[in-house]
Formats: sequence, structure tokens, C-alpha cells
Amino acid sequence: MNQLLVYPVDLTKIQGDGDFQCPKCGATISPDDETDEVYCILKTKVVDNDLEEVTVRCQKCRSTIRLTGFLALNAMES
Repeated sequence: MNQLLVYPVDLTKIQGDGDFQCPKCGATISPDDETDEVYCILKTKVVDNDLEEVTVRCQKCRSTIRLTGFLALNAMES
């Protein structure tokens, strides 16, 4: 049985304006890319109207990536 591998990415550990590399293939995933060519959003998790987690799929290698750290980033911006 194949186990689905999900790569965790903590956004609080990323420098810059949100771009990061796919942990498997190195494709650049940018929050500014709205084309669905590099990645697509699979699922979002919202708690008390705050974005907590986003799961995306890299369109190049089909890896699943779980993005966390949104709550901490929002707290830092406030």
C-alpha cells in the first residue's frame, strides 16, 4: 500500500515575500501565481475566521505540500 507523502512547509521559516521551493522537485511556488500552472490549492483550513493551513499540489511533480504558519504571520503583522 502506498502511503501519501505530504511535505510540511512552515511559512514563518521562509524569507522574502512568500515564494518557496517545492521540497521534492524545486519548482518555485509563489503566492502571486494565480495561473494553476505551477501549483493548485487542494484544501484550506480556517479556524475562527483565521486561515490556519493550506494544502497545495505541485503541478510539476504532483507532490502534496502542507503550508502552515499563517496564524503566526498574521500575529507578527498586527
